[in-house]
Amino acid sequence: MPNFSQTVQHIRSSEIRDLMKLATRSDIISFAGGMPNNDLFPVAEIEELFLKMDPEKKKTAFQYGPTPGYPPLLEALKEYLRTKGLPVDTHKLMITTGSMQAINILGMEFINPGDLVMTETPSFIGGIAVFKTFQARIKSIPLEADGIDLEALETVLEKETPKILYVIPNFHNPAGIIYSKEKRLKLLELLKDKNIILLEDDAYNELYFNNEAKAMTTPIMALNKTDVEVVYTGSFSKILGPGFRLGWMLASPEIYEKAQIIKQGIDSCSPNFTQVLAHEFMQKGYLEPYLHKIRQEYHERRDLMQAALKKYMPQEVQWQVPQGGFYFWLKLPEGMDAKEIVKDSIIKGAVFVTGKTFDPQAENLNYMRLAYSNMDKNQIDEGVKIIAESVKKYMRVYS
Repeated sequence: MPNFSQTVQHIRSSEIRDLMKLATRSDIISFAGGMPNNDLFPVAEIEELFLKMDPEKKKTAFQYGPTPGYPPLLEALKEYLRTKGLPVDTHKLMITTGSMQAINILGMEFINPGDLVMTETPSFIGGIAVFKTFQARIKSIPLEADGIDLEALETVLEKETPKILYVIPNFHNPAGIIYSKEKRLKLLELLKDKNIILLEDDAYNELYFNNEAKAMTTPIMALNKTDVEVVYTGSFSKILGPGFRLGWMLASPEIYEKAQIIKQGIDSCSPNFTQVLAHEFMQKGYLEPYLHKIRQEYHERRDLMQAALKKYMPQEVQWQVPQGGFYFWLKLPEGMDAKEIVKDSIIKGAVFVTGKTFDPQAENLNYMRLAYSNMDKNQIDEGVKIIAESVKKYMRVYS
């Protein structure tokens, strides 16, 4: 058998993928998967849209489409992004097969083996995996309650210049935080004249729980009045359904042109079938009522988990209450290893993801991510209680 390529040799199984195998077990309460809740998908609305669709449009849905995306969806998405202040007239928009593909395309476009990429700590495991696949050197900067630690970032930038800085400013995966406007502006100012691509991953933008949080979700790209090269990615996965496999990339014309060629070589075009359905969903006015519904549902799940955490977790465990998104990010006392806790909690019937998974340097041993998004609401209290019992058990061991 021929040797595997150097790229494949850098691919490793993620803890999330391994733990997701447990999620199908009926005896396991899973806080592992950062997925939308199956019962919330707009199945009836999509069925109705397809049944009433013009036959010629249905035929179009079954056909290949242009590499940049289904033109009507691109136009609808442009108008949607315009409401967020994004520069859709000076930048170019491309539909991608999930926002992960957008990150992958950008990595292919810019990263050579050994190039420096900077992320937050913690960071999205999918983004980390992409950068490692392209054999980048990854340096990570700690997150604070209101965004990336700018002092730590500045210290690194005084010595090295990364190709890409990857950030998740709204309802961060896994940390759940949201960047303050002040930090967004200071980040842009810090990157000015640095020739660094700021990759803004904004998959959770619409999943705010109150108007105060909504006011903070203005994309960094929309605030950019400098020469900073910002690439903005988003997704239908969290606001319509992951199975649609639709995301997008908004980038300068120079980056877009190469990105389009790369995408053509990867998959020719994203699924035209789901692009047609997504366009109909937006055009017929279904999106905003659906978003209102799921915001309420995820808000309720957030509240149930917060109540359970307060009830069961020892006071030594710390967390910040998320104002949107899918996740709680818990910090255990120093010296504890969440891996030991998850082993014990799985035996008792509940699973979560350890913080080490989201750290490019694999050093965040005393953190854990609990996702409330895909939960049966009636299981949240019981699941948190199980995990808290395991935490208390190992606190006694470590003390």
